[in-house]
Parts: sequence; structure tokens; C-alpha cells
Amino acid sequence: MKHVPDSAASITVEGKTGINEKITFLLNPYDEHAVTEAAKIKASSADTEVVAVCLGKAAAENTLRSAMAMGADRSILIETDQYHDSIFTARALAAAIRSDGRPWMVFTGKESIDSEGMQTQFRLAQHLGLPVATNVIKIDADSGGVTVECEREAGTIDVFRMSAPCVIGAGKGLNSPNYPTFPDIVKSRKKPVKRINLTELAIDPPAAGMQILELVPAVEQHTPKALTGSASDIAAQIVDILKNEAKVI
Repeated sequence: MKHVPDSAASITVEGKTGINEKITFLLNPYDEHAVTEAAKIKASSADTEVVAVCLGKAAAENTLRSAMAMGADRSILIETDQYHDSIFTARALAAAIRSDGRPWMVFTGKESIDSEGMQTQFRLAQHLGLPVATNVIKIDADSGGVTVECEREAGTIDVFRMSAPCVIGAGKGLNSPNYPTFPDIVKSRKKPVKRINLTELAIDPPAAGMQILELVPAVEQHTPKALTGSASDIAAQIVDILKNEAKVI
């Protein structure tokens, strides 16, 4: 799971690399599909447990509570006060997962809505030594393995057969998120959250890394342009703008 700023929030840059965190944070929307699918599989599989894992600040417990309200049985929070790229994040998640036991399936979202790196699931799979598929829109699991359908550009569908355990990056088409009811939220408050300080995992620092040098607010500049003439003239101007300026046709 990832603890991300609400995309509808008004985000203010502080300093060069930070934001004002007095805004709403929530469960990454693609991770909602991941936890929903995990809970769905649990409902049809005996002796199955859903564990939500997150690397983040102490406030990320709220996101884990959301995951548990949606069906996770318990959670692990790897606490850190620093930003970590996907290279390090994957190492931390893999270490926490290994310390907790051998997984059957590891679900992630296909990307996070804040950094949109789309790399963590692949790096995580590499550290765990597991096969991986992303933007998954359909899953069929059986005793022999897992068959997944992955959506690519222009609606192309790839079908893969993987052995289990495996890592699956959930796409939007996988399901409709199972948003919790009030009783679900109340029950989630009693579910356990195991806190692990990042230093306890003794992770070897990677040789490579990514660093945020500066955050700059996106400024949208609109230049209104009046279209005049007859209806056919205006239509021709619109087509010209879409073709030669917007380049969408």
C-alpha cells in the first residue's frame, strides 16, 4: 500500500523538495483495486490471510486502517520520516514481507498517483525472486499457478501464466473497489498494525538511487481566443486548432 496526497487537495510546495502535509492523505487509488482483489480471493480460499504493508510516516497508519476496512486482516507499517525512491522502497517492502512469512500472492497498484513511477512492483518482484505482471485486469488462480490478463495501450490484452507466489500490479479494470461501510471501519480499528522502524530491517543501501531536486507548482496558462464568422467558418477554425495547435487529430 502507499499513503498518497488526495489528488483533489490543494498542494503547496514548501522549500525545494517538500509539500505542506496539512492536507488529506489516502490509500493510493490503484491500491484500492489491489486490496479489493486480495479480499475477494480470501473469501473463496480457505486459510487465507490478507496483510497490508506500507513504507511511510506514522500517519500512514490511517491508510493501513483504510486497507483493513476494505478487507485486510492485519497490517505492517515500516516507519520512516524520509522520502524513499522505488529502488529503496522495494528493498524495504521485500525485507518486511520476508520477515513476515512466505506470501502466496503480492498485490500492488500498477502505479501511485503521486510519483507515477510504475517501477516498485518490478523491483519488489526481483528482490523476492518472483514473476510479475502489471496493469492486470483479470486473475484466475488455481493450484497450478495464476493466469492473468494485462491491458496495454489501445486496449491490447496480454495473457500470462505465472507460477505462484507472484507479484501482481492491479489495474483499474480488475474490479470495482469494495469501499467500506461504517461497521467495516469500526472493525478495522481493532485489527493489529505491526510497527517496524526502518532501521530494524538493516537494509543494504542500493548502489543507485533517485533524488528529488526541486518541486515546482504546475501553472496552467490559458489564452482565450475568440472565434468569429459564420458557423462553418468557426467549425473550420476549431478543426485547425485541434489539428495544428493541440495536435489531437
